[in-house]
Amino acid sequence: MKTITNLYQTNRKIWAIVPAAGSGRRFSKTELKQYQIIQNKTVLAHTIDRLNELPLAGYVLAIGEQDHYAQTLALKNKHLSHFCLGGNERVDSVLNALSYLEQFAQPDDFVFVHDAARPCVTRECLVNLLNTAINLNSNAILAIPVRDTLKRVDQQHNIVKTVNRDQLWQAQTPQISTFSILKTAIETALNDGVMITDEASALEHSNHTVQVVMGRSDNIKITYPDDLELAKLILQSQIMH
Repeated sequence: MKTITNLYQTNRKIWAIVPAAGSGRRFSKTELKQYQIIQNKTVLAHTIDRLNELPLAGYVLAIGEQDHYAQTLALKNKHLSHFCLGGNERVDSVLNALSYLEQFAQPDDFVFVHDAARPCVTRECLVNLLNTAINLNSNAILAIPVRDTLKRVDQQHNIVKTVNRDQLWQAQTPQISTFSILKTAIETALNDGVMITDEASALEHSNHTVQVVMGRSDNIKITYPDDLELAKLILQSQIMH
């Protein structure tokens, strides 16, 4: 089993943030994707299980104001769980969680941010990501090279051109940084009116290097209802192996 390099020599803790306040409109108008059931457990519980493969100091779930369900779940290492109010957008939820963490985390502590609806991330990917951040002293994200031919289309759905994919990667989560760097980068980007779709985009805006770490194609994000069936198959396959 792959081990984590020299974390304990640095006295740096690992925290995880899970933004889980989204409405999930693409999945359903009435049901939240993170609370769908796979193998008698919610998607969110599976996700938390995976993150706890790391020696976390704690994890923060940023949840919606009307969400009275998350805190009732039997989450792994529940004693390490924290909850805060999420925001309108993912970036607002992450910033709220970072502000909440300020009372616990040191500036150089590592912070993972991971989608609530990515329950299939493997321990090996998590450890590779963390080791990269430690060894290169860098921000890092999981990603995979784009495999399919990409087309740019116009509003009438006509192809405008084929996009060269040679240097294109598909971003995944978790994405890792240090507490102070990430919080400052997000605040700066928001103040500058920049569109922030993930943590890496905020770090890029502040000219921080972000290392890409090879992920896996089965680290899917449940976005549409048929993704749930695929996630069920992936989780079953991972358990068998």
